Amino acid sequence: MIIGTVREVKNKEFRVGLTPSSIKEYVAHGHQVFVEAGAGISSGFSDDDYKNAGATILKTAAEVWNRSEMIVKVKEPLASEFQYLREGLILYTYLHLAANEDLTHALMDSKTQSVAYETITLSDGSLPCLKPMSEVAGRLGAIEGAKYLEKPFGGSGVLVSGVPGVAPAKACIIGAGVVGENALKMLVGLGADVTILDVNLKKLTYLDDIYGGRVKTLYSSQDNIETTVKASDLVISAVLLPGAKAPKLIKRAYYKDMRPGSVIVDVAIDQGGSTEVAKATYHDDPTYVVDGVIHYSVANMPGAVPRTSTIALNNATLRYGLMIANLGLDEAIKQSNALKLGVNVYHGNITCQGVADAFNLPLILL
Repeated sequence: MIIGTVREVKNKEFRVGLTPSSIKEYVAHGHQVFVEAGAGISSGFSDDDYKNAGATILKTAAEVWNRSEMIVKVKEPLASEFQYLREGLILYTYLHLAANEDLTHALMDSKTQSVAYETITLSDGSLPCLKPMSEVAGRLGAIEGAKYLEKPFGGSGVLVSGVPGVAPAKACIIGAGVVGENALKMLVGLGADVTILDVNLKKLTYLDDIYGGRVKTLYSSQDNIETTVKASDLVISAVLLPGAKAPKLIKRAYYKDMRPGSVIVDVAIDQGGSTEVAKATYHDDPTYVVDGVIHYSVANMPGAVPRTSTIALNNATLRYGLMIANLGLDEAIKQSNALKLGVNVYHGNITCQGVADAFNLPLILL
């Protein structure tokens, strides 16, 4: 199969779909790989690195798109890239279609075979290709939240750790999945007073056992969310409904009872966000303020640390990419149920329940 990767065009997205190490694997399995010139520079990979791995460097993105049978990306295609979508092309990337109706229809209309990293699902319900970026986003969310509490960034001026004689910041994490666990790890390490909420009592029991008296755990009822959010200096929303729109759990009505300069980090923004005022931002202008509350809602948070993120992402996605390349998509999804669940658009049809529900579209089960 002919594999291609291009420079990401999303604003301030510095990751790249393939590392030289991954390209060596594709080439070793008999595949040809095209890389757009300069695609990996921001992640620390030169064109020579790719050449030495066995790739062919092409001057333009258009050449790579048009000559490849499978495009491996990081982020979803933007409108400027819709022109490259076509029947027979396999697109392997993060898609988050439930929050993007235009892209959904573009993929359907073009009959691009669309495999979303974020819905590849193992038998235990875990999401192996979403996990590494969730780990990065959770840890980065804690760091960014702590930074934006600083007064020069508009925050309330609270130091997350406090100091002897001064209480630490109150932080709450909504959702105890991969993002929430990693945010918790960072905030506990920073010395914050942390409360984590989830509907999974088994998970809360596990966290209580691991952290003992260092964290508070609460069942994620609307009442508990309201009470905890109002009392917090820093809120990290880590809610996830795989493939579906994020629920609006954080109400604007809560803001009037929050300290001015408090911070909400909405990691769920890729799926539409979990506040009533959610809107995606970018690394060059990452925050906005509503009713005195700072919202950090960068839709590609891991793009801020592209070297780490790109390598971590490739560690997870290479296995399934090779499966597609070696077998073809049709045979690959017969052999791997996890990969089958990653297919969101197949021959112009929606095959992901969350996407179908988001836009009231017919669902075709594979």
